[in-house]
Amino acid sequence: MRQLLLCACATALLSGTAQAEELSLRGSIIPEIRYFPDSASNARQDSTDLSVAGEMTGKYFFGDNDNQSIVVTPFARWDQRDHRRTHYDLREARYGIVMGDWELRAGIDKVFWGVTEAVHLVDIVNQVDVIEDPIKQEVRLGQPMVRLRTTQDFGTFDLFVLPYFRERTYPSADGRPATDIPVDTHMTSYESNRDERHVDAAARYSHTLGDVDFGVAYFQGTGRDPILQPALSSSGDLVLAPFYAQIKQASFDAQATKGAWLYKAEGYWRDELNEQYEAVTGGIEYTFYSLFNGSDLGVVAEYALDSRGLVARAPYQNDGFVALRWTANDEASTTLLGGTVIDAKTGAMGFRLKGERRMSEDYLVSLEAYGFADVPPRDPVYNIADDGYVQLRVARFF
Repeated sequence: MRQLLLCACATALLSGTAQAEELSLRGSIIPEIRYFPDSASNARQDSTDLSVAGEMTGKYFFGDNDNQSIVVTPFARWDQRDHRRTHYDLREARYGIVMGDWELRAGIDKVFWGVTEAVHLVDIVNQVDVIEDPIKQEVRLGQPMVRLRTTQDFGTFDLFVLPYFRERTYPSADGRPATDIPVDTHMTSYESNRDERHVDAAARYSHTLGDVDFGVAYFQGTGRDPILQPALSSSGDLVLAPFYAQIKQASFDAQATKGAWLYKAEGYWRDELNEQYEAVTGGIEYTFYSLFNGSDLGVVAEYALDSRGLVARAPYQNDGFVALRWTANDEASTTLLGGTVIDAKTGAMGFRLKGERRMSEDYLVSLEAYGFADVPPRDPVYNIADDGYVQLRVARFF
């Protein structure tokens, strides 16, 4: 990973030192407090947690008509209680060049695939940063890659070579939310004898036909979602040891806009450890425009199915999701999303609420809340059912 990053940056600097055109910097400092209303299952855990995160993005454009660029985005967090959540990451550190209809990127980058609200099944290139986003799992680690893209009249093609694997991050025994049995990443194992240096590959085709945006993709390599196996640590404690299998995955995603209606669907077929299974999710969203002094109200309804049934790695195996999305359309960019997930198999319920509002050009306040109810022991989220929390962030941009 280090060699890939150094090569990309060195190439860019050597080719662009004498013809720099534009340099931009932007960043943020984000103090955060979390409150956990339920009693912890571990005596080492607490009901409150303070932390501070910071991120900076530098963009440097050069070359003919600024067709080359270097983008670097370091991220870091200090956490009051969880030493694993005190961490840093390079979200981006890449060199890019555009040549007509072709674009090449090399280094550490982020890619997002998916269209639905409740869960992004097909988003597989980047690893989940669990300690940053433990429940919804939308924050991703930077991924070393070489990416080649071409955009033609008949669609866009992306090819990826992924030479290094990023392991999933997990909280320590002091952190929340966390599984009742801690995850010991020192006991990580792989199906591939190359471990994290197995070279993965992916390809995606996307296009727009009328009101429909769609994509089909294929991934082959180390699965981002580990199998957590019970084991004994070196000190004799019961822990969960991550095991990363080799997978083959074909996926699709599609979104259609018809007036105030939005139709969304995504899913995959996967081959893993000589087992084939499928997962799919989809739904609709209808928006009522110009309500309540010009604000908009969207109604979201989705459903997710997984052919594996009740397994720990498939929290959305037979679940419905309903939500309301309110957008004030004011100068402060005020938004609010509240939703409920209901497991049709176990009866378990999950709740989420997120609101944001700009206090000025430089400050953004966000409030998030997650909770669970009626979760039986056989449900995949039972291990974190007592770790619902309320989170307040105040972001300062510069």
